[in-house]
Amino acid sequence: MAARLCLPYPNVCLKTPAATVEAISDAHRAIWADMVDTMDAMPGYGLAAVQIGVPLRLAVVDCSDERGQAVLMANPEVLHASGQYREHEEASPNLVGVSAVIRRPRAVTVRFMNAEGQIEERDFVNLWATSVQHQIDHLAGKMYFDHLSPLKRKMLLARADKLRKKQ
Repeated sequence: MAARLCLPYPNVCLKTPAATVEAISDAHRAIWADMVDTMDAMPGYGLAAVQIGVPLRLAVVDCSDERGQAVLMANPEVLHASGQYREHEEASPNLVGVSAVIRRPRAVTVRFMNAEGQIEERDFVNLWATSVQHQIDHLAGKMYFDHLSPLKRKMLLARADKLRKKQ
């Protein structure tokens, strides 16, 4: 497969909730393979299909040290989130050059359809949990900076716009 280009913010695909995947096909598996290649090329910890212009509820996450442990998910949804939180500096290849510290639940239980088309529930903690939640936000048409206060979000987007104009 191949790495794909990530859409630049504010592309409409990044602001639109993705469509539900009814059943897993070879076409979905091929998209996942491209997503893993794209994620590894960044390098990043996860990727949602909307980030590469595919408006489907597909995501990949790999926070392993060695890589090659990607979890492939269709229609991921958080069933349970812990009351403990962790902060992590998040960024996106769709908005290059900026990042922000985001506070999210430290652990989540997520239900998703796996590559075999079976419904799976899995617990994710720490960086894995952060990345899964970040991808689920993308699939809902949200980005990490939507968790910031209006003033911080405005400042981050202004900084990103300034960087984009310099290129």
